[in-house]
Order: sequence, then C-alpha cells, then structure tokens
Amino acid sequence: MKNLVVIVLAALLSGCCRQSAEELRLPGDYVTTLAGTHSDYSFSTGNTYPAVAVPWGMNFWTPQTGKMGDGWIYTYGAHTIRGLKQTHQPSPWINDYGQFSLMPVCGKGKIDEEARQSWFSHQSETAKPYYYSVYLADHDVVAEMAPTERAAIMRFTFPESDESGIVIDAFDRGSQLKMLDERTIAGYTTRNSGGVPENFRNYFVVRFDKQIESYRFYDGKRPSDGDGVTGEHALAGIYFTTHRGERVTVRTASSFISEEQAIRNLETELGGDDFDAVKGKAQCRWNEVLGRIEVSGGTEEQYRTFYSCLYRSTLFPRKFYEINAEGKPVHYSPYNGEILPGYMYTDTGFWDTFRSLFPLLNLVYPSVGAEIQAGLANAYRESGFLPEWASPGHRGCMVGNNSASVVADAILKGITPEEDIATLYEAMLAGRSKVHSTVSSTGRWGHEYYNTLGYVPYDVDIPENVARTLEYAYDDWCIAQVAKLLGRTEDVRILEKASRNYGNLFDPETKLMRGRNADGTFQSPFSPYKWGDAYTEGNAWHYTWSVFHDIGGLSDLMGGKAEFGKMLDSVFVVPPIYDDSYYGVRIHEITEMQVANMGNYAHGNQPAQHIIYLYNYIGQPWKTQFWTREVMDRLYSAKPDGYCGDEDNGQTSAWYVFSALGFYPVCPGTDEYVVGSPLFRKAVIHLENGENIVIEAPGNSPENRYVNKMTVDGEVSEKTFLKYDDLRNGAKVRFDMQKEPDKERGTKTGDVPYSMSDRTHSS
Repeated sequence: MKNLVVIVLAALLSGCCRQSAEELRLPGDYVTTLAGTHSDYSFSTGNTYPAVAVPWGMNFWTPQTGKMGDGWIYTYGAHTIRGLKQTHQPSPWINDYGQFSLMPVCGKGKIDEEARQSWFSHQSETAKPYYYSVYLADHDVVAEMAPTERAAIMRFTFPESDESGIVIDAFDRGSQLKMLDERTIAGYTTRNSGGVPENFRNYFVVRFDKQIESYRFYDGKRPSDGDGVTGEHALAGIYFTTHRGERVTVRTASSFISEEQAIRNLETELGGDDFDAVKGKAQCRWNEVLGRIEVSGGTEEQYRTFYSCLYRSTLFPRKFYEINAEGKPVHYSPYNGEILPGYMYTDTGFWDTFRSLFPLLNLVYPSVGAEIQAGLANAYRESGFLPEWASPGHRGCMVGNNSASVVADAILKGITPEEDIATLYEAMLAGRSKVHSTVSSTGRWGHEYYNTLGYVPYDVDIPENVARTLEYAYDDWCIAQVAKLLGRTEDVRILEKASRNYGNLFDPETKLMRGRNADGTFQSPFSPYKWGDAYTEGNAWHYTWSVFHDIGGLSDLMGGKAEFGKMLDSVFVVPPIYDDSYYGVRIHEITEMQVANMGNYAHGNQPAQHIIYLYNYIGQPWKTQFWTREVMDRLYSAKPDGYCGDEDNGQTSAWYVFSALGFYPVCPGTDEYVVGSPLFRKAVIHLENGENIVIEAPGNSPENRYVNKMTVDGEVSEKTFLKYDDLRNGAKVRFDMQKEPDKERGTKTGDVPYSMSDRTHSS
C-alpha cells in the first residue's frame, strides 16, 4: 500500500508540472498560514496562529507575539515577537501545554519576555507551512525555522557582536534547564492548561552548531549559579561572538516520554540534514498531502483559499505518539500517566470536527484515520472513556457524545483496524450510561434523564439540555449503524428507538426545538433568539436542525416539506436578532453572525454549518447551490481575516474543502454526501487505493452556480447525493452548470438523501 501511495503522489507532483503557465505552482505554494490570525477575544476571524509543522505532527512551532500563557499566541495586529515557540495549542480557548521558546538576541541581560521582545513587520516575514522567517529589528537578526514531526531546525543570522545569543524559555509553573555539553542544553516544562496526570512533562533538547562561549541560568528574574536551574520558571541566556552575516543553526526536539527519547527524536528526525534539507523535506511532505486533491479552473484567490483550508484540515488531530529504539510507536498516556505501546492522537474537539473534518480524513487520508481510531481505542483502555475534547487528555469543553459519530463513521467505512472494532463498540455503548467523574463533557451528562424520559430536562440544572438531547439522539443512531454491522439485533432496537428522542423536544407551536421540563411542559418564557441556556453557542434557529440522521422525520414534525422549507428560509430572512441574557455579554459568535449579513444564519459556529445542505432533503436543491456559493464567496478568503468565526481544528476549513468539491457529509455514519455547487471547473482526488475521483464542471463560473445535470461515470443521476462506495472505487462526476436554477432536478422522493424515517431509502 505504501509503495502504491508513493507512486500515486509522484505522478501527482509530476502532473502539477504539466499544468498551464498560470497554474505551475505546487499546492503548498498557495497556502498562507496567516489566514485567520487577525483575531482577538471579542471577534474571531479564525483564531488561528501560523503553525510551522508537518501534517499531523506532534509539535508545532509559531512566532509568539502574546504574553506567556496568553491563548492568543500570535495576532496579526501585534508589532513585537517574544520568541519562537513550540506549541501544542488547539485553540485559544483551550490554551496550550508542553510549550517552550527560543529567542535570538543581541545583548546580554535581555532575558525576560518584555526585555527580549523585538519589533517586526509583515513586510519582512515569510509564513509557510514548512518554513517561517522574520527579521527581528531590535536585534538585527533574521530568524528562520523548519519542522519535522517531533523536532525542528532553526537558523539565525546575527550581526557583528560579542553579545549574540539565544534565550531559552522553559516557561513558568515548573521547569528545568541544564547543560549537557558545550553545545547542548536539555530541559523540561510542566506547564499545561489541564487534561494531564501529575507526572506530565515535556522534555526537550536544544543543540547548537557553534560552541557556547558563556551562559547564565535564571529562575524567573533571579540569576542562578552553576550549570542548570530547576524552579518555577527556568530560563537560560546562551552567548557567543559572531561576525556580521554569521549563521548559527539550532536543532531542537522534544518528548513527552523522557529526555533520552527527546534526544532520539532529534537524532532520528534531523540526523545530519542541514537547514535547507529539513525545509525541503517538510515542503515535499506538504505538497504530497495537499496534492491529494488537485483543483483547476478557478482563480488565484480561490486556489489560495482552498489550499489554506486544506492545510488547516490536515494539522489536527496531532500525533501524540513517538517511535522508540525498536522503531515501534509508543506514547505517554495523558489519561493514566504511563508509557504504553501503540498510537495516540490528541488536540481536537469532536463537537466541532465530527461534522466534516473526520469525514474528510476518512475519504482522502484513511491511513491517518486508521491510526486515529487505534488511538481512540487506547484512550478508552486507559481511561474508560472515549474523549470528546482532548488536549492532551480529557478536557471540559462543549457537549454531546460525538465520539460515537467519529468512531462509527470510520468503522462503517472500513477504516478502523479490525482488532480495535470490538473495543470501540464497547466504548460507544459504555458512554451512553456514564459521565466522567471530573470532566462532565466526557460521557453523557444527564444520561439518567435521557435514558428514562427520552430527553435531558430544562429544569434539572444541566445546561445546554436541548443541544445534549439532540446530539445524544444522533449519536445513538450512529451506534445503531455499527450494531447492525455487527449483528447486535437487540442493541439496534434499543438504539434506534433512542435515536428518535429528538422528537421529544419539538414544539409544534413554534416549530422549533425547545427546552422541556421534567414534568413534560415546555420551558416558558421562550425566545428563539436566546443564545446559550438550552443550546450550545447558538439559539433555537440554529440547533433545531441538528437531526442529521432524520431530516425527513423533522420535516414531518414541521408539517411537511413546504413548511420545512419556510422555516429553513426564515433562518436567512429574519434579521440578526439576538438575546445574550444567558451569558450576560455578547459573545464573539453572536457578533460574527451579525456582521455576516445572512439573517440568523451563523456559519462562524458549527451547529449551523450543515443547514444550507438541508434544502436537498425537501426537493429544493437550487437553494443549497445558491447558499453554498454565497458562503464560499463572501465568508472565506486566504487573508488574515479570512474566516467568519473560529476555525476550530480544521472543521470550518473542511466545510470549505468539501463544499468547493461540490458535496458535503451532512450525516456522518451514512454512506452519502449531499451535493452542493462545485467551485472549480475540475478537481481530482487521488485516493490512497490508487483510484481517482474526478469532478468536472466545465461550464462553471461565478454566474453559473446552479446544477442543470449531473452524471456519475457517464450515467445521468437525478439524485442530490453521491455514494461513498462509488467514490471510493474511483468515479467521474460531471456537473453541467447554468445561470438559472433548475427547479425540476432532484425533486422526486427517490432523489433526496437518507433519512431514518424514510424506509424506502436505506443508507
């Protein structure tokens, strides 16, 4: 399989060289890592940072403009850099763990982050996935870095000075630095934001190609005599004499296992490679991964946006395993603190990413998906739970039991290693009837009510109860699909019944999902514009549609397709009214909905992102085609303010990737993708099995956003969905596009995507 993948990718890269003159660039050249960095606490245009990494790498690196401990590591509007930081941060809200930084300086005594910071300009900054460079004006130093999975190489070009140096900052809350030899510093940091056992450490090693002439260790601002320091906040100033233009190369690596393993990671991954060789290998790796999807027949800006989104879609979840002396994967368990064999991935929240990020990995990068599933099985073995938000272990964030969706979709698509299926099925079932003792978002908070009443009540002091109920019902449907595969008939009966629990919260009066008290009465007073409370980072207009597995059943509750369509239209028609009384402040997600000028549609947050595709279920696919283009054209770009809300670990990016290709996984766990409006005139997905998915829309243009005809392998299809097996086995999908909507195509009963209530259309 590996050889086949190499052949496919080699052909792809050579094929890129045969493109037309305006399309000669490789995929990685289109990526801007600064997209989404023009954000702050009050308003998110991505809340990203420029991650210098390899796909799914254990360690990322980034320039640090924020103060130590600030979740906003790098903001585009900042003017100074405090260090080049190793980071594992998945989002500013979750914050970081296992971080340390290096900062080149000119002048002894510039140790703490305020003293050593330097002004910089974006005009003298190069930010790519595989390479970062910046001129640090206050030190007259050019700093560069390039990554591997667990190591990095840096190159600093110094001025003429006998006080050139590098400050190593191991951060506060417990850290160590020490001399290993005349060129090498080792250390560890314990700093974290939660989700770790007591024995958590990130060990690291820093090796210079120039002999250290002098050094000084510090605990905070207090100098420490000797060859090392262990304390609250370990720092070191490393100094040498340089002539103007002299380059000093630094190699660094880390490990969550041991100092010995950190040195192994450094020697194994960097070896004897110089800076340009490491950079070249990282660049090649990005072109291989991004090049799995080739797009053509678009604009320069569309290419930049597409590949920048695909870059974000292939960062998380990140590897949390390492390779031991025997060449085997091992990991420090963030769940029990032991060193154990096997895979582990972390830094993702399934509430966000189950929707399209994991379906993208399952389709395009299944070998990575298989490792992730093996890691999830290990997480269950080590903690008794599947994670819902992991960074690196269980974290208290968001709601739902959406690990069921992530696990089920992989099993059903044949991606999960055979030896892990039984464990993962057991894990999904176990999660239905328990909740983590200290992390209430892991497992199912309110399961006692849900499993007896069929919903989590509004009046039992469990917040976001409507959101929990709706997501538990979908999660039960996901588990039911695996139960069918495994022949667990009784489980199927119980789970399918539970998957209909969404109906218990439907209010016929408002035709919206509404909180319900334990005695069966609906919450009162009720405002469909109230954010939070019964919902998660949204309101009734957003969460009512979270019935991914049974849109047909939801339509029936609303009074049929016509009424469903009116309610769906209303999302985009009603003004961006909001009620923030639950939070007491206007959260940033509300502002992002307001400024989008799409009524109450809130694409900047995940609960609403599938709504556009629901028109396909009621025979109005042209509305899906209109709105997908609107969102892609208006709410995404490759600029620093290029997102319409939090990017969230690849989910918001994966929405764009799928939508630009022309289809979207509304209901992971089915074998269907719902059709939208392809953005490019041609796209080719190079699958790991050697097959290709070719998507053609030769008449595509900004004006021609409507589908007139779709053929699959030359056969006309009136359906508004594509089947996984057809795509996986290689397929040629052709769209004939036109200016005016075709209101006849895709309107018949058999043309619509799967709904559980539609027994004539099984997944």
